[in-house]
Amino acid sequence: MAKGKLRELLDIYIAFVKIGAFTFGGGLAMMPMMQRELVDKRNWITEEDLIDYYAIGQSTPGIIAVNVSTFVGYKRMGIIGGIIGTLGVISPSLLIIMILANLIDSVDEFPVVQRALRGVNVAVAALLTSVIYKFAKKTIKNIWHVLYMLVSFSLIYFLKVQSYWIIIGSLVIGCIIAFINQKKMKKIR
Repeated sequence: MAKGKLRELLDIYIAFVKIGAFTFGGGLAMMPMMQRELVDKRNWITEEDLIDYYAIGQSTPGIIAVNVSTFVGYKRMGIIGGIIGTLGVISPSLLIIMILANLIDSVDEFPVVQRALRGVNVAVAALLTSVIYKFAKKTIKNIWHVLYMLVSFSLIYFLKVQSYWIIIGSLVIGCIIAFINQKKMKKIR
């Protein structure tokens, strides 16, 4: 393999190790870090790409961050890039889990650890609020989007509908709207 390709694979790995190591709270909480690292700093993808990857990652099996790292790695370097991106984002978690597995019985009883975890939860809540705001700015473009968002939220929060039903429903509605718009365009022509 050429030296340039090895360097690119190493860059992919390091970028995703940083994302995996320095963000807490799961896939959505990683969004600000991914945006800074992949969009702003490295220009590997656009904000729209990142939102699309998150949407696809949310609606496919697996962890969102792993799915996004696979998509970005694949876009950069094909199958090997996808594998390296995936390994990069999961490496920190695997290492931390292996270290903590031996300590977990004794650590969770310390008040300092419990307070630290509560602090991390507050920080994650702030990150998620930021992500929601950025998603809304990029994706909610008209009154129908606002209405659909409110209906989806109400179904999930108040009626306890599983989120996968909302995703499937969104897919069906999106296909129907695309089909109708395609028919309208054919009539205009």
